[in-house]
Amino acid sequence: MVTTGTVEAQLAQPSPGVTDAVLLERAWRALSTVMDPEVPVVSIVELGIVRDVRLDGPTLVIEVTPTYSGCPATETIIRDIDDALDARGVSNPRIETTLAPAWSTDRIAPEAKRRLQAFGIAPPHVVRPRVDVAGISPLRRATQVMCPRCGSFRTNLVSQFGSTACKAHYRCENCLEPFDYFKAF
Repeated sequence: MVTTGTVEAQLAQPSPGVTDAVLLERAWRALSTVMDPEVPVVSIVELGIVRDVRLDGPTLVIEVTPTYSGCPATETIIRDIDDALDARGVSNPRIETTLAPAWSTDRIAPEAKRRLQAFGIAPPHVVRPRVDVAGISPLRRATQVMCPRCGSFRTNLVSQFGSTACKAHYRCENCLEPFDYFKAF
């Protein structure tokens, strides 16, 4: 989905001394207030969904990459971006959805990973990959996931899909609590 337009309120009649750098900083600040609709403790900037903010002539361009190509929250995120910028006097940005290169959990900021854990979602990480020789494929890799509640690595995968498709559902054998794990990809 692409929204088009110009940054009329900011660029058509800019305030004295407002530079492109100031406008871009305002845009980044506004975007940092947009929380992920599925994980409301981290912003779309901290998750790495916002790939770029730039000016194309008089048009503010926001480039976003969803966490996966079929993410149902993408339209909500785009609407929230529009609303956050509009609230700060920046109207009609062009929002471009880019799928390549694909989003990766490497884009998540360290602070966001800490907040995910505090929220009860195990952040993406690989502690010690091990070969699963008991399964059908001896080359299949398994990941040990730390429980965000008690810190134990005695956890089991319950389902490849948790509350959203980008999370898996685990259960801790130590504290017996279920939790989501933000899949690493």
